[in-house]
Amino acid sequence: MQSNFTQNGFPFEWKDIFNPSEAELSEIAVLHQLPKAAVIDCMQSEHLPKYESLDQYHFVIIRFFDANCHSSSDTIQKLTRKVAIFYNEHFILSIHRSESAFIEKVAKKYAHDIHVQQPFDLVCKLVKNALETFEAPIEKMEQEIDLFESKIFLKKKVPDLLKHLYLIKRKSSVFKKLNGITGKVIEAINQSHKRNTFYTDLKDYHLHLETDTDDLNENIHQLLHIYISLASQKTNEVMRILTVFSAFFLPLTFIVGIYGMNFSWMPELHAHYGYPAVMIFMAIVTLVIFQWFKRKDWL
Repeated sequence: MQSNFTQNGFPFEWKDIFNPSEAELSEIAVLHQLPKAAVIDCMQSEHLPKYESLDQYHFVIIRFFDANCHSSSDTIQKLTRKVAIFYNEHFILSIHRSESAFIEKVAKKYAHDIHVQQPFDLVCKLVKNALETFEAPIEKMEQEIDLFESKIFLKKKVPDLLKHLYLIKRKSSVFKKLNGITGKVIEAINQSHKRNTFYTDLKDYHLHLETDTDDLNENIHQLLHIYISLASQKTNEVMRILTVFSAFFLPLTFIVGIYGMNFSWMPELHAHYGYPAVMIFMAIVTLVIFQWFKRKDWL
């Protein structure tokens, strides 16, 4: 599917190609004098954001968040989709396999904007709007972190809590990595163009998104550390209680073991008050251990 956004009111030609076949890509490459290998190669889903300067065009690949991705997705390829952009001083060509609502948004919003005078201005807006698609998932994960944090500190049970925290950690790491790569692409774009207001706006927004992803990544790592520490503390508390019980019963078990030996001659074996005497002695031992533990603040 091909859309010619030039008709929307742009002062330059902008063609948008959605889910083209290999034959269509070959025709596009010939029509606009683009390297055929670069055009066909740009549809491969595993590509990361990048910038290249070709003979007659500049080539940019950007990635945007896929709102329809599965909730358990945790890789760049599963969480995001890509858009390839070829542009020069008079023309811009965008190619993508997945539907990209943000492209339609840019086409409608800036079609009659008198400040958008060249393709580079529009490229800056496309990159910025692609970055804006990450705002919603980042905000959602921040809300989940706040919710899980309150559940952890209030000691409320959450099914598969560690799994949820790990998934957020994976997603935040992907966003942080992708944002870092996109930052390098933005810097590369600036090397071949004069700085303008659209580029400055893009840089400012990228810095804002970088701060958000860094905060998200740090918050989830801290929450995971707290969760693991509390889980370890709980285990230590259980072990402490078991140790205390063991300390109480160890001397009593020793006494029972002594009097459980089957020797023919034992001094207390036929004592009239042997049983109550041993029970009283065991109670005294227990009381002494209890007082000792209280003095040491172990109870």
